[in-house]
Amino acid sequence: MPDFTRSTLAIADDVADRRAASDGHSRFGSYLARNAHRLHDDGQPLNSQDFAFAVWQVATSPVMSPGYVRHRPDLHDLTLTTYGEDMDQIALRIDVPLRHHHLEAQPDHRLTDWQRDVWATADDFTALTEPRPTGRPALLTTATLLLPVPEHVLVTPTATVPGYEMTAQAKNAIAALVIWANTHAQLVNGLTAGVGR
Repeated sequence: MPDFTRSTLAIADDVADRRAASDGHSRFGSYLARNAHRLHDDGQPLNSQDFAFAVWQVATSPVMSPGYVRHRPDLHDLTLTTYGEDMDQIALRIDVPLRHHHLEAQPDHRLTDWQRDVWATADDFTALTEPRPTGRPALLTTATLLLPVPEHVLVTPTATVPGYEMTAQAKNAIAALVIWANTHAQLVNGLTAGVGR
């Protein structure tokens, strides 16, 4: 598992990508080739937003499992979404489960909470999962953070056919999105205010 810190929400795992490559170059590149229909618009290059969506989908679970992009275990998800009046802008959507002790107003003590998943831990970051059924009601709170992605962060592709050039452009697009997410890690960390999971 990649090494995560408080300043990393996501990692593009190039080392594992090369090590697991069936073509000797890139496992992600092989998955891009299998999903070639997503990577062009009737033979024309995609615009930067559509390209970001296409390569992010390929780089993450369930298409790639484990994904080329890995997110910190304490996050439930890190995806791309659209927003705006015409749904013509994109944002990174980060879903962060919050335990009751993270909330300013404490809920009724009879309500069960997210449970720690000790099998999905990396460094100081532990995944939270739904509690086992106990017959008691559960209050499971999740904060969703939307990070608008400015146009200048996105990569505009020139390639339409999977291969070395397409893989390089896709990796550049993923790297830019991962950097953008990690630049805003303090917003996610602030949700839990340093309280242990």
